[in-house]
Amino acid sequence: MTVSLLLGIFIGALLGLTGAGGGILAVPALVAGMGWSMQQAAPVALIAVSGSAAIGALEGFRRKLVRYRAALWMATIGVPFTSAGAAVARNMSQRWLMGLFALVMLFVAFRLFRHGRADEAHENTAQVHKPGKLNPETGRFDWTGSIFLLVGAIGATTGFMTGLLGVGGGFVIVPLLRRYTNVPMHGIVATSLCVIALVGAGGVVTALMHGAVLPLQICLLFSAATGIGMIIGRFLSSYLSPYKIQQGFATVLVGVALLLLTKATSLI
Repeated sequence: MTVSLLLGIFIGALLGLTGAGGGILAVPALVAGMGWSMQQAAPVALIAVSGSAAIGALEGFRRKLVRYRAALWMATIGVPFTSAGAAVARNMSQRWLMGLFALVMLFVAFRLFRHGRADEAHENTAQVHKPGKLNPETGRFDWTGSIFLLVGAIGATTGFMTGLLGVGGGFVIVPLLRRYTNVPMHGIVATSLCVIALVGAGGVVTALMHGAVLPLQICLLFSAATGIGMIIGRFLSSYLSPYKIQQGFATVLVGVALLLLTKATSLI
């Protein structure tokens, strides 16, 4: 129980610090800390991550940062795709699923390392060229066909990855919204947390429908600890440099990914 408590606080703090990306470590943490398989850890991780994301999303709603129309559209498209991702995961061996997860983590780490201050400055000067532009008069998206397709595609990708790997999907939502829209970063994070909460809940329901058995006591303890960690992380994020948080998180991802790859090769 102590292990699940400490893991939950750690994951929640990362989730709060990184604004959604920390959830990608929930499954590897449970695999390493509890000795579970990837398939066992995924639904428990989703419960904790989606619950913690809901806490962050409520804060975003209070500050009027959540793009709720975009979030609802992403969730509407994404939830059905969790079933497809879960079906693929059930038919993959532990070795291949673990290896795939490690490669996704390395990809996310690579993007974080590459995205430095210079890239951020370039991004701010290129806002006019982004297809998902906010209307300067209303502060909202003009919902054209291209916006529907763009936001829906992000939702579908998020849903599939949620079902496949048991992750929240913030590592998909945040970079894609940054690349293709001019929504401010605080709004992107808040919207991402809202989508994670909704799609993650859908992923848990999908897992239960396919016979997943959840250890209730560990689920509740891990989820509560993750929620506490989320609050701690959000508080600390006000005092730490976003750039340093990003680079530190990327370093952790590389380390965990290499451990997963080592474990995956040992299963051959």
